[in-house]
Amino acid sequence: MQTITEPSRETSVIHKTDVLVVGSGPGGLAAALAAARTGVDVCLVERFGCFGGNITVVGVEGFAWYRHEQTVEAGGIGREFEDRAKDMGAAVPESQSLSYEIDSEGFKLVADRLVEEAGIHGMMHRQFVAPVMDDNRVTGIIVESKAGREAILAKVVIDATGDADVAHRAGAPTHKTPLEDMQAASVMFHLAGVDKLAFMAEVHRDPHTYKDWSTGEWTVETDGKEDDMFSPFLKKPFAKAIEDGVIPAHLNTIAGTWGAMHDTGELTYMNLVHLAEVDGTDPDSLTKGEIEGRKQAMLAIEALRRFMPGCSGARLRNFGMSIGIRDTRKIDAIYNMTEADVRHEGRFEDSIGIYPEFIDGYGVLIIPTTGRYMHVPYRAMLPRKVKGLLVAGRAIGGDKIAHAATRNMACCAVAGQGAGVAAALSVKSKTDLDDVDLGQVQAELVRQGVRIS
Repeated sequence: MQTITEPSRETSVIHKTDVLVVGSGPGGLAAALAAARTGVDVCLVERFGCFGGNITVVGVEGFAWYRHEQTVEAGGIGREFEDRAKDMGAAVPESQSLSYEIDSEGFKLVADRLVEEAGIHGMMHRQFVAPVMDDNRVTGIIVESKAGREAILAKVVIDATGDADVAHRAGAPTHKTPLEDMQAASVMFHLAGVDKLAFMAEVHRDPHTYKDWSTGEWTVETDGKEDDMFSPFLKKPFAKAIEDGVIPAHLNTIAGTWGAMHDTGELTYMNLVHLAEVDGTDPDSLTKGEIEGRKQAMLAIEALRRFMPGCSGARLRNFGMSIGIRDTRKIDAIYNMTEADVRHEGRFEDSIGIYPEFIDGYGVLIIPTTGRYMHVPYRAMLPRKVKGLLVAGRAIGGDKIAHAATRNMACCAVAGQGAGVAAALSVKSKTDLDDVDLGQVQAELVRQGVRIS
C-alpha cells in the first residue's frame, strides 16, 4: 500500500474534563448522565448532530420490545429514556409488548433536555480519530471536525462508540466477528400514507407469531414459549412480490417487523432490510450497505403497496440517518460474559445492574416472560492492557450468544449507567478503575434507581 508522510504538528487542547464519554447512543448517553449525577464534570462527544445513537441516528424505536407482564428489569436511566419520551409526547404504545415505542425524531429533543439538565458539556459533530496516551493510560482523545484536529483531555474515558474504537486504537485486545458470521446490518425506514383500519384488519385476520420468523433464509431457535406469541411480522407480501417478479428471487431476506401503526397513517420502525457481510468498521462496506439497503427498502415498499391491505397509498416518510450495525468488535475484558451467563441467570458479585432473559441474535430468540434475569458484571467493561478506560454498550466482553443479549439497547443503557458511576467514583476517590470500591458503585447505582440484584 502506498503511504504518505504527514508533517508533525501540535494539536490544540480545546477542553478538559473529569469523565469523557465517546459516543452518545443508549450506552454513552446513560454513562454521561450517570457520571454527571454522581457529581463530576462530564463531556459527551458525538460524531452526528444529535444524541441518542441507535434510537435517533438509526431509527430503532423499539427500546424495550421484549417487555411482558413477568419481565424483570433494572430500571434506572434506561427506563427514564422511555418515561421522559412519553412525558414529552415522543412515544406511543409498542405493538408487541408492554413497552412504549420511542419516536426517533422526538427523542433528539428528549436527549437534549437530559444532557442540559445534567450540566453535561455536549460536543457534537466531532469524530474520534485517536486516543491520547500516557504510556498505557488513556488520557483523552483526538477528534476531527469542521474545526480541524483537536484534543480533549480527561481523567477517565468511556468508550461508547459501539465498535470499541477507543479501546482498539489504544492497544487493548479486541476481537471482531468474522465477516461471514456477523449479524446482519439494517437500514431502518418509516412510512406514511397507510390506511390504519385496513392494515390492522389484515393483521388481525392473519396474525403472525414468533415461530413465523423461521421462514425462508432464517431459522430461529426459541425455547418454545415464544412460538405462539403475537409478533408484528411481515413476510407474505414479500414472498408474493418475489413470485410475481417485483422483488428479485435472491432477495428473500426482505421480511421482518413493524413497530407502531399511527392514527396519522404513519407505519414506523420498519425493520425489513437485513444485509449480510456489512462491516461497521469499514467505510467502504458501510457505503455499499447504505446504498443497497435503501434500494431494498424501496422494493419492500413497492411490495407492500401491491400485496398488503392498507398500503396501496404508502410512501416513504424517511430513512434513518445511518445504517444500523449490530455486530463488530468486542473487547477482551477482565471477564467475558458467556452463553451460560445469559441463558442461565448469571450472578456476579460485581453486578452493576440486571437484564431480563432476552436474547436476540445469531439465530436465537428468547423473550423474557418468566421473571428470569441475569447480572451484568462490571468486569465485562474493563479492557485488558490499558488504564483509564471503560467500554460501555455493545462492545463489552462476551461470546456470541452473550452479545446477542448485551447488544440490545436497554442492556447497553444498564452497562452505560454502571460505567458512568464507576468512572465518576474513580475520579472522586483518585483510584484506578480496576480498584474502584464496587460497594460504593453499587450503592450509588441503587440511589440512582437501578436494581443490581
